[in-house]
Amino acid sequence: MLTSEIIRRVKEIQIRTGRQVADVLAGEYMSVFKGGGVEFDEVRPYVPGDDVRTIDWNVTARSGQPFVKRFQEERQLSLMVMADVSASQDFGSGTRSKREVTAELCALLAFSAIQNDDKVGLILFHGGIEQYIPPRKGQTHALRVIREVLAHGRDDKGTQPADATRGWTRWLSRIRAKVTGKTLPKSLPPQRLTDIARAMDFMMTVGKRRHVCFLVSDFLDDHFERAVAAANRKHDVIAVIIHDEREEVLPNVGLITLKDAESGQMRVVDTGSREFCAAIAAGERNRLEDVVKRLGALGIDSILVDTKDHVVDPLVRFFRMRERRIRR
Repeated sequence: MLTSEIIRRVKEIQIRTGRQVADVLAGEYMSVFKGGGVEFDEVRPYVPGDDVRTIDWNVTARSGQPFVKRFQEERQLSLMVMADVSASQDFGSGTRSKREVTAELCALLAFSAIQNDDKVGLILFHGGIEQYIPPRKGQTHALRVIREVLAHGRDDKGTQPADATRGWTRWLSRIRAKVTGKTLPKSLPPQRLTDIARAMDFMMTVGKRRHVCFLVSDFLDDHFERAVAAANRKHDVIAVIIHDEREEVLPNVGLITLKDAESGQMRVVDTGSREFCAAIAAGERNRLEDVVKRLGALGIDSILVDTKDHVVDPLVRFFRMRERRIRR
């Protein structure tokens, strides 16, 4: 059942993103993403000047006179939004969490697709597949996509878990591994961890036709290359990396207890330690650079979105980069 809070957020995102799609993204989306080729329409009698390569020899043999195949451009696209809903997505140091930024991004993409008469679908994933919505048209369907991203993981009152340190994720464990040499135990419950490979494998099984696939995650996962590369050979995969500045820069508030949202591990840290804060900052910067580099090596474009910034600007930069590439 929808709570009043979720309804309010959906309407707010619809109003804000609707204006942005109308004013900014409408032409950008259409100029970059086009249909996947041509599809058969009908046969008609041959007339002088027709390309002989289009003659349908089977129909010609049966009728005793030449017929040609007629094709039309396939304009319609299927846009698949794959949204990471693992525990780390609930983190946000400002006015928006990574999950809310993901929902706003999904709204922009969904409304852009619907305005272009394309279909849009949704896959919610973490360690497994949480929900699959097949691609369909229509504004009501687009609103459902936004609602499902926002509503996932909420209780009946529409509130998030009370743990205030919920958003400190596996990047902390990587830093801890460098400092102490300790790694995450192998007995962690897999459903709480981000598993991009499993999500991509699922998308390949349900995506029979070619999709434009936006993979939206913070990419706190080490083993995604094989599955993402395989999916990109059939589909057009674009990676959207959601990042929050507090994952890189810690405020100096003394000793605090941090909890890894996906593993449940806890650790007391001294945010006044320059050495520790420098390790955190360097580790997160290196992680982001490494993710972008690994994706680029697979021929996959990436978009970096920070929770404190507008979602439209990085999308517009991506669309214009794609358009320049197409024109070359």
